[in-house]
Amino acid sequence: MILLEATRHTPWVARHTLAGSALALFLIAGTFPCRANDQTATFQIPPVKIPLNVKDQPITIAASAIVAVIRKERGLNLVKLELSADLSDLQQNLTGVLSAALDKNDGCGDHIAIQHATLAPQEPSSQAVVELHYERWACAKVFGKRQAKRLTGGNAVMQMKLTPAVEKDDTELRLVPVVGPIEADGSFGELLRSGTLGELLREKIRNEVLAALQKGTNLSATLPPATQGYARIQNARFKDAGSGHLSVVLNGEFRITDAQVQSLSQQVRERLASR
Repeated sequence: MILLEATRHTPWVARHTLAGSALALFLIAGTFPCRANDQTATFQIPPVKIPLNVKDQPITIAASAIVAVIRKERGLNLVKLELSADLSDLQQNLTGVLSAALDKNDGCGDHIAIQHATLAPQEPSSQAVVELHYERWACAKVFGKRQAKRLTGGNAVMQMKLTPAVEKDDTELRLVPVVGPIEADGSFGELLRSGTLGELLREKIRNEVLAALQKGTNLSATLPPATQGYARIQNARFKDAGSGHLSVVLNGEFRITDAQVQSLSQQVRERLASR
């Protein structure tokens, strides 16, 4: 027996039609093998809007989930989890996020200005492209007066592929970066390709995207209490949600008791009733 919770009330991912949601639930339930005596209950966890503040830049990530429970004879049930998070707001605000994190104006040092940044799906990864302006200045006293001199600088376009992976505790994500082509003016290009400046910029870009990703896919923010503390992630991937909109999909597997299944069912109904 397959129980489809609340398919008449709300879609499980924003912009999906009801028919599309029903089909997705049918397909997912159909892919979970079970013995003749097993019963499968599929619960649709409605979208939760998760507000973030990344470097004073407000962002909202909408996350939803499908939880399929295969009921076992001994009362310990296998759970298949698919959690999806819409990252389109992060895409739209990435320039502001990176500007807040990286922009710098040290009169006698580094000047960094992020001009434009994009994050696009490249399944199962994403592609970050960052345009920036950089200058390095030095100061010296000449006849008792401090004077600043520009040593180097220019414009650059940095590309980096980011691939999601799962941490060892199976509850949190990390991002594996792969450096892409770098277009830069003159000697500035060498600083970005082989110097500490390039490493610093790439690490900060990765960290800011990862911070938003981890907060937006926090299992406790999306899943009902009955599964919290038990849910585990096995793999993660970026996905093109259509029209270049980026989403991240997490898949996991864990076990809960019959009592937790009953609590899960009740909590999903209560969440739907409160919408």
